[in-house]
Amino acid sequence: MSRFFAASESESESESSEGEDIPVVKPVAGKVAQAFTFSDDEEDTKRVVRSAKDKRYEEIRNIIKQLKNHKKIKDMSNVLSDFEDLGRAYDKAKKVVEKEGIPRFYLRALVELEDFVSECWEDREARKQLSKNNAKSLTTLRQKLKKYNRDFEQGISDYRENPDQDEEEEGSDDEERDSDEEEEDDDDDKDENDTQMIADFIKKPPPSKPNVSKFLKDGDEDSGDESDWGDESDESSELSSDDEKYGGNLALKFLKKTTEQEKAKKDAKKKEVKERKQTKKVDKAQDEDEGEWEQVKGGAPMIAEKPKMFGKDVEINHKVVCMKLIEIVAARGKKGTDRNEQINMLIELNSIASENNLGPAMEAKIMFNIAAALFDYNPNIATCMRAEMWERCIEFVLELLNLLITNKEISVGEDITEESEQLEVAPYLVRGCILTVVERMDEEFTKMLQGCDAHSTEYVERLRDEKKVCDIIDRLVVYLEGRSSNEELCRAYLKKIQHLYYKYEPVSPEGQKNSEEVMETLCRFIHTKDQTDRIRTNAILCQIYHHAIHDRWYQARDLMMMSHLQDTIHHSDVPLQILYNRAMVQLGLCAFRQGMIKDAHHCLVDIQSGGRAKELLAQGLLLQRQHERTPEQEKIEKRRQMPYHMHINLELLECVYLVSAMLMEIPYMAAHEFDARRRMISKNFHHVMRVSERNPLVGPPESMREHIVAASKAMKVGDWKACRDYAINEKMNKKVWDLFQNTAETCEMIVSKIQEESLRTYLFTYSSVYDSLSMDNMAEMFELPKATVHSIISKMIINEELMASLDEPTQTVVMHRTEPTRLQSLALQLAEKVATLVENNERIMEQKMGSFFTYQKQGQQGGFQGRGDRQNRGGAGGYQQYGRGDRNQNREGGRQGYQGNRGGQGGYQGNRDRQQNRGQRRDQRQY
Repeated sequence: MSRFFAASESESESESSEGEDIPVVKPVAGKVAQAFTFSDDEEDTKRVVRSAKDKRYEEIRNIIKQLKNHKKIKDMSNVLSDFEDLGRAYDKAKKVVEKEGIPRFYLRALVELEDFVSECWEDREARKQLSKNNAKSLTTLRQKLKKYNRDFEQGISDYRENPDQDEEEEGSDDEERDSDEEEEDDDDDKDENDTQMIADFIKKPPPSKPNVSKFLKDGDEDSGDESDWGDESDESSELSSDDEKYGGNLALKFLKKTTEQEKAKKDAKKKEVKERKQTKKVDKAQDEDEGEWEQVKGGAPMIAEKPKMFGKDVEINHKVVCMKLIEIVAARGKKGTDRNEQINMLIELNSIASENNLGPAMEAKIMFNIAAALFDYNPNIATCMRAEMWERCIEFVLELLNLLITNKEISVGEDITEESEQLEVAPYLVRGCILTVVERMDEEFTKMLQGCDAHSTEYVERLRDEKKVCDIIDRLVVYLEGRSSNEELCRAYLKKIQHLYYKYEPVSPEGQKNSEEVMETLCRFIHTKDQTDRIRTNAILCQIYHHAIHDRWYQARDLMMMSHLQDTIHHSDVPLQILYNRAMVQLGLCAFRQGMIKDAHHCLVDIQSGGRAKELLAQGLLLQRQHERTPEQEKIEKRRQMPYHMHINLELLECVYLVSAMLMEIPYMAAHEFDARRRMISKNFHHVMRVSERNPLVGPPESMREHIVAASKAMKVGDWKACRDYAINEKMNKKVWDLFQNTAETCEMIVSKIQEESLRTYLFTYSSVYDSLSMDNMAEMFELPKATVHSIISKMIINEELMASLDEPTQTVVMHRTEPTRLQSLALQLAEKVATLVENNERIMEQKMGSFFTYQKQGQQGGFQGRGDRQNRGGAGGYQQYGRGDRNQNREGGRQGYQGNRGGQGGYQGNRDRQQNRGQRRDQRQY
């Protein structure tokens, strides 16, 4: 026990002090008693009373902290859930917010989250790498956050204008934290002082040495104890050391003590807090006095020098520059190559070559490599360039083209090898193709437009670059004319056509050729000089499109018919088929504007019948029901999409198609109302009509389709005014008709067509009611000229659509009443259906009667087999028995054959009777 309690001395000291009493140590009251108690009282914490504001704000702060952690790892699903929790926590704190106002830290959290979402949304590459769940969560979060922030627009805008106020509040919070740290340090010092006071209080003089010998019975026991407990010198040394160390008081051994390292840490912490306070005060003073300051760590900043292109004493000549160019170009495509640095090195090499007057050929060679490096900057084919790289690309291509035009002694071409290049002396030979560079630039321009949001200002800014692109193509055409082959000229002309064919030119500028003459010149050259069918087909379709948008209907139609493209287009590639669809659509719209309703319907029916007009015109992708596209297929189809400024309005297209179908279908339905075998001119129009008829309650029309359906129903009963009002009104003008260049003329044409077709429908529907009709009344009823009414009725009589005759003196139409009434029409339909049923039954009976001929053949085969078996096997007894059995089989086969023969004769006779009956019924129907 002496090893754990140093209240007594070693045994040798105790022998010398026998007879002394052992002192009784009483527990010290107060703090000393608490220092030695290890009960659950130490674990009791003080209860803190907090206000509702602190509780709610602390809950919001905890959620914001979780939100920041999830934003760091871009866990979008958890970010979305944290945002929803944050909204719920804010709703709980509504009462506090109404009193105190919206907390500044909450606005800061919303602003940071909005910036984070916009940054993630703009990074398309990172968005594609997200998982399906995270991508969906990001889309949902973007929509919800945009809707949620509408309630805090004023606060967010104020915060964005003055975020420094929030930093000042953070600074005050830091000061409070520093003061809290100081208080904690003071508390630690107090704890140390309390510990020292406890030690001083319980420190007492060492107790007298106790007499332990009286506990021993005799000396033998004492000697035995010595042998049992071992050497007493070790124990006495340990006890003496503990006494010397703690001054005879073991209570200090179990008290909390601070080491020198802990003291050093606390001192450093205090010093850091003081330095932080001083730094903040100095920063605030500097900001107030001298504006913004940049804090520099580690002394003066190190300026990284760029590696020099050539050494100091190196002579700059063609050979050295070519070697350096080969060295730079050799690093293209390698892993770890900085593409931006490579472009900068090529630009620097070009400037060095121009400074040392190495000639225009060397500059052209370096600039060809610069253009290639700019195109290779973006390794992904599906994505477009960055805006700054695109601007640099346009500048370098234009500079290269101007260099080649200025220096006519430079000859460039892909057939020139690097060994045969001539860069020092004129005439210069440089390997490269300026036409390929311009074509690649045009492809990048298309990808830039495809990558922009069509309704954003960025798209408008990029579209302004089309003028620069067209100028470059014009300069390219000027450069190639007279010095390149016909094949290259055809390619250059096609590029110019592709930027011209879809643009409507109402009036050509003075002193310039109009677009029709330019298109005619370029296309005629391609028709005569091109050796490939693809470029010629592209030029023909572009010319048809250009004729159609300028209302040159007959030229466009004749060009389409003479080219026979409708027969061979299915074997062409997909971009060519897309251009064909666009040309056919514009041809249909042109025919509609010219009043060619049937031609317009025939041009548009293939595009509109399948419901895939958007996809066939390359204006967007539709969801496929049968199978999903693979990511590769989706990328390929997105690359084929047309830029937004080249789109054709799909609502206008559908409206023109439905109006054309209405003007053709309604009179046809009225003429063949009781015809069971009437054909459908437009399936899509019938589908729209059936959908409208299924509705139990039809309200006033709102959409474009509903207007056309209402107009069709009005035309069906001959009410042409209601039909006109439904088809042409203010709402339809804004949606559809104002998109035409000649709106007034188009609307007048539609009204006249509605009047004419309504007259035809009226005559078909009510001809069985009248004995005669006055043409004057018809002209007045439908507000048509009398000559037009006379012409329409005459055509109907000639085409045998209307059984009537014209009485010229009285100007009346006399009906012949040869059309059957409704009852007669229904009776004829019933007779035809019964005749069809009878024919089907007879056909089934003929199939059954064919089995009798099969039985007859089986009987004949059985008879022949029995006769042969009797002749061959009738000798022996066993064979005689076999022959007898075959005779039975022969008799049975003969009987079946006879019955089959009789049945066949009866079937033949029945067939002749049926044919006679059919002929008689047909004659009766004709009569």
